[in-house]
Amino acid sequence: MGKSPWPLATLREQLTLSVYRTTEVFPKEELYGLTSQIRRSCVSIPANIAEGCGRNGVAELARFLQIAMGSASELEYHLLLAHDLNLIKAQDYEYLTANLTEIKRMLTSFIQKLFA
Repeated sequence: MGKSPWPLATLREQLTLSVYRTTEVFPKEELYGLTSQIRRSCVSIPANIAEGCGRNGVAELARFLQIAMGSASELEYHLLLAHDLNLIKAQDYEYLTANLTEIKRMLTSFIQKLFA
């Protein structure tokens, strides 16, 4: 897949790939627990952005962007928990959360511009 000219698209793709790589080494007993929760909340971010962009009207787009924001907040908590349980190295946690913080900033800006 080529690089997107849209920075949010690039960041969300990087985050998703990084999350999958990071969770590959989680213990097997977490496969249907934290691993699944982290991956689902992460994938939900770009999925909701894409769905919102495919809808008609600003109100629907904004609603799906807000759902994506909720998924980002959920992922933020799951990453913190995984870090606190020593499932994620500090360096990986910092990288993922920095990327996630930037995505949340961009989503907030995008939502605000829709209503400006």
